[in-house]
Amino acid sequence: MAVEAKYSIVREVGRGSYGVVYEAIVNQTRNKVAVKRMHCNVPENVELALQEFWALQSIQKQHENVIQLEECILQNGQVFQPIGHRYRKSDSHLLLIETCLKGRRCMDPRAACFLWFVMEFCDGGNMNEYLLSRSPDAQLNNSFMRQLSSAVAFLHRNQIVHRDLKSDNILISHRRGSPIVKVADFGLSKVCQGKGNVNQHRFSSACGSNFYMAPEVWEGHYTAKADIFALGIIFWAMVERITFRDGDTEKELLGTYICQGKRLIPLGEALLENPNMKLQIPLKKKKSMPDDLCKLLRDMLAFNPKERLDAFQLEVRIRQISYGKKRQRSAS
Repeated sequence: MAVEAKYSIVREVGRGSYGVVYEAIVNQTRNKVAVKRMHCNVPENVELALQEFWALQSIQKQHENVIQLEECILQNGQVFQPIGHRYRKSDSHLLLIETCLKGRRCMDPRAACFLWFVMEFCDGGNMNEYLLSRSPDAQLNNSFMRQLSSAVAFLHRNQIVHRDLKSDNILISHRRGSPIVKVADFGLSKVCQGKGNVNQHRFSSACGSNFYMAPEVWEGHYTAKADIFALGIIFWAMVERITFRDGDTEKELLGTYICQGKRLIPLGEALLENPNMKLQIPLKKKKSMPDDLCKLLRDMLAFNPKERLDAFQLEVRIRQISYGKKRQRSAS
């Protein structure tokens, strides 16, 4: 079995409707990798698998803060066929991928059909778990904000809109000592055609996680700036440690919201109902963040996408804020 010969599965690290994620070892080098297995015969997984493959496949250059795809393997029964940027593309490979991922049967209708994504291994779990297990740290927050803004600007330059940014979809790696964030889970992403400004592309299918969705996503008419709104939710929640309990998983998640009695209303939905609502930033202690960070968050969470920062403006602005920077000692 090709996958077993090349990789040895160590343990299961995650499971969901998308499939199963394992920690594995490359037998030749003994390096750790993450392996995501998606069942191609399950209709619900078809679009997720295809979108994730084409998004990660389309990136010609790697970015430190975007999860790296090592290779992709299509399993048809006992036959394993490597595909992806490290292998020569062929019409037969692409036809087989399209055939399986569009829900049609594999060549042998009794055979299992899986798509295996082999990716770099992140030893720090996801950002949500990582931050909630530690005391608040302004310098760490600043580092994460810089890294994430750089990652999203990179994706948008490469015409990729993530559409499901949240702390659960951001992984942490310790390979170089200090924690490095990795944007992952590209199942809802879109690769825009053409070389124009990514913010000119329009999307109509409302998707993502409710508490991170921009107002215009709820309406079904949005652009890449929806990713900036989601980042604004993440940044605000990260700085002030604002959390909510997910109703389906009962997990505590980082995210901001509006309270209406006992109900928690996603910020994007609340802004759609009341576009003139003034955001109370900071929500907790007034001294918890400087004015320039408050202004940055408001510019990321603007109701009108035309007034919202794009990824390239954010990348510049995030370097200029005073929050989390080490203070220089004055010379005596």
